[in-house]
Amino acid sequence: MYDLSKILREKRHDRGSIDFDLEESKILVDEYGFPIDVVLRQREIAERIIEDFMLAANETVAEHFHWMDVPFIYRVHEKPDIEKVQELNRFLWNFGLNIKANKDNIYPKEFSKVLEEIKGKEEEKVISTLILRTLKVARYEAENQGHFGIASKFYCHFTSPIRRYPDLQIHRIIKEFLNNKLNSKRQEQLTQIVDYASTQSSERERAAELAERDVHDIYKSRYMADKVGEEYIGIVSSVTSFGFFVMLENTIEGLVHVKNLPDFYIYDEKMGTLTGNYSKVVY
Repeated sequence: MYDLSKILREKRHDRGSIDFDLEESKILVDEYGFPIDVVLRQREIAERIIEDFMLAANETVAEHFHWMDVPFIYRVHEKPDIEKVQELNRFLWNFGLNIKANKDNIYPKEFSKVLEEIKGKEEEKVISTLILRTLKVARYEAENQGHFGIASKFYCHFTSPIRRYPDLQIHRIIKEFLNNKLNSKRQEQLTQIVDYASTQSSERERAAELAERDVHDIYKSRYMADKVGEEYIGIVSSVTSFGFFVMLENTIEGLVHVKNLPDFYIYDEKMGTLTGNYSKVVY
């Protein structure tokens, strides 16, 4: 299984699939539900194997039903806007990096090249996060439009063991197909069903993600509440006109406001920097 997963991963890599290896946090709580630690979540080999197999299954099912021209729910990830890519390139210029792209030609392989280039370097976390923000948000669609992130022409969510709704709808369609129940009348009904299910599932997915993010922020804030005044090692994760955000090694992020800095700072939006007017210190 491990050997096979490596072959599948290499095939995806060769066609330009963007493989993010962003660190995720894991919040540990005590018996009363109070956060006692925030650590990095470890991704083991078994998880990667399952991921590779699921991706292959999802692509296979999506392609099969695309050519059958049956009402279906696809997982769509469009290519990013050229303006966003140009904005990213302005920042990448600071590190001698560039994503070759124009309005008509934006390829995932260009993004994966940059991710390979920064692997293991100090700026890896920041650039990976910025690339992720440059890409569009994936969504569910009744029409197949491909998946930019994994460089695939056909993709769907079919494998969920937690019964995600789009997966369940796809299972129903496959079951009806296997039982020869997909006549023209039923396909007409399904066309309306998959259209509504795609829109509804995309909206609820976004709401769930925002709720999850809020929960993580609350728990991280509670964990750090009694640590005011302590010193930590962190990296500048993003820069704004009102200050910069610093991410600690355990992924907890906080704002250093310009009013707390001993100088007047000038913000350069294009370069993503804050420069001290007198000290010339650059963040």
